[in-house]
Amino acid sequence: MGNMWGTVFNTAMIIGGSVLGSMLGHGLRENYHTIMMTAMGLAVIAIGLNTTLTHMNKSHYPVLFIVSLAVGGVIGEWLDLDGHFNRLLERRAGGSGLSQGLSTGILLFCIGTLSIVGPIEAALRGDTTMLMTNGMLDGVTSTVLASTFGIGMILAAPVLFCWQTAIFLGATLLRGAISSTMINELSVVGGVLILASGISILGLKQIKTLNLLPSLVIPIIVVAVLQMF
Repeated sequence: MGNMWGTVFNTAMIIGGSVLGSMLGHGLRENYHTIMMTAMGLAVIAIGLNTTLTHMNKSHYPVLFIVSLAVGGVIGEWLDLDGHFNRLLERRAGGSGLSQGLSTGILLFCIGTLSIVGPIEAALRGDTTMLMTNGMLDGVTSTVLASTFGIGMILAAPVLFCWQTAIFLGATLLRGAISSTMINELSVVGGVLILASGISILGLKQIKTLNLLPSLVIPIIVVAVLQMF
């Protein structure tokens, strides 16, 4: 489990950033919160666009991300993931504002290319460089998010830890089965979800991003099936 240190570092940076951001946030006036939220929304949109367009150029199945979003969205709406998540947070952690922050944070922390490829690199090659880099980025991001949404952003840390640990263990068990094509198609869909999150932060349109999360499973299944033939 020695190569898990990258994930431990990444998790610790989110915890540290959340604590620091929540402390800074208490002393900020409303107009500063607003401008930070706007800046964060623009940054999230830029990251989402970059992730999608970068990987779309390498896509072997250009229509797959559209099918994934459509099918995944229907499944997510049927399961009402967004509704369940909001109700859970309203009971335990302070309502829908935090829900938006957490869903954005979890997407940014977990669906970024570094967060997906990093644990695979650590598992297959023992290289934690990507995870260390991702940890630094997540530290800054969690500080900004927590300054607006509060200490509740710390809840994203265990989600990230479980996510990266699952990828790490999966990559260890499935050596040879994970292809660059699979990671690429997954990243296109992930980029669109990050973009949707940015649109919600800016208030352009409230998108139930959590209901689109099942879209991430579709390219993994489709590519795995296609690779059999």
